[in-house]
Amino acid sequence: MLKRFLGGIHPKDSKVYTMDKVIEMPPLPSEVVIPMSQHIGAPCTPLVKVGDIVKKGQVIAESDAFMHSPVHASISGEVIKIAEMPHASRVSCLSIVIKNDGLDEWAPGIPLHREWDKLETKEILDIIKGAGAVGMGGATFPTHIKLSPNKEVDVLIINAAECEPYLTADYRMMLEYANRIVTGVKIAMKVLGVSKCFIGIEDNKPEAVKVMKDAFKGTNIEVVALPTKYPQGAEKMLIKVLTDREVPAGGLPMDVGVVVQNVGTAVAICDAVVSGIPLIERVTTVSGDSIKEPKNLLLRIGTSYDYVMDYCGGFSKTPEKIISGGPMMGMAQFTLDVPVIKGTSGILALSSDVVNSGEESPCIRCGRCVKACPMGLVPSMLSILGERNKFKEAKEEYGLFNCIECGSCVYTCPAKRNIVQYIKYSKAQNLAQSAKK
Repeated sequence: MLKRFLGGIHPKDSKVYTMDKVIEMPPLPSEVVIPMSQHIGAPCTPLVKVGDIVKKGQVIAESDAFMHSPVHASISGEVIKIAEMPHASRVSCLSIVIKNDGLDEWAPGIPLHREWDKLETKEILDIIKGAGAVGMGGATFPTHIKLSPNKEVDVLIINAAECEPYLTADYRMMLEYANRIVTGVKIAMKVLGVSKCFIGIEDNKPEAVKVMKDAFKGTNIEVVALPTKYPQGAEKMLIKVLTDREVPAGGLPMDVGVVVQNVGTAVAICDAVVSGIPLIERVTTVSGDSIKEPKNLLLRIGTSYDYVMDYCGGFSKTPEKIISGGPMMGMAQFTLDVPVIKGTSGILALSSDVVNSGEESPCIRCGRCVKACPMGLVPSMLSILGERNKFKEAKEEYGLFNCIECGSCVYTCPAKRNIVQYIKYSKAQNLAQSAKK
């Protein structure tokens, strides 16, 4: 029997815009802007210089840091610029600009074919690392590190919940890339040395549940339809519902013997290990009530949001916000001159009819955020402490760093307080103070 996690909310899923739209591949842009930071960890350093000719799949940036993931060229062409450029999750980032030569030529040796089941674990991990695979759900944790836990694990969970409203990229991949998902999951299980695996899909996606059950038929991999409830796709929530194990405060999934990977990451693992193809493209949902033609697109890394919007017909009405990711945890953008990166699960254009943009007011102590919080925190106090610059108190007395920033509190707040913004600010200040010490 499935367990239920604490709190949570039921926002309108708004997936109707794109759930029936097959994945399209638009024409390649005239140039791509490839940031050196597309993952959790140290940014990479360019290995190329202006004027160099590069091929699709060629490594163009690396790092000596343990926590990093290499960066590859997503098209063939000439490096025309290396400079600070706008970035979807920060103000700017050092980026490599490649002008498309129209040939789309692979780097030597790509693609290829490997019999993955004959490879040793270390070989597989090295391949995944070299391919630049990261968590495709938006967290962008380097996959080779996640598949190398320093504690014993016995369960792999594939996160196919896709609980964020509007997003349907994972859903379409399950319908269209089932064989690659199966292979990627089996490779991950081999690397981890586990025999138990769950595929968690919210029950508002019955067609995906059926396709995945058919694809994994005859294996010991269990496809589970989960109750639709946000944030069902958060790691700790998935682990609780599927295994009844609770990750301790400040802990990681491996502390309870579990590794969680996104369904899109399974596809990236398959492509890397079987075909030698690095992570140079991803499926992204382009949706919202301000988009003329919402779509699911297979986009090369470095494609600009502006180009994507044009391909989708532009705006049907003036958007109030452009969001990278989903509406609950995504980042609002200040320009369309930002590139698609490895973690770009969605690009949303939302009008003022949809965006909750009322004026913020003081907390009225209603307790709705406390009831909604899946981590059992008191978001109202965390927002007040952040607003008053009491960062230490937020950390030590109210469990600041246990917050997963899911946005459930903001969704329920009648005072329209920017609770998650205050929490992110408090976390940043605590980390800055720790760095100084």
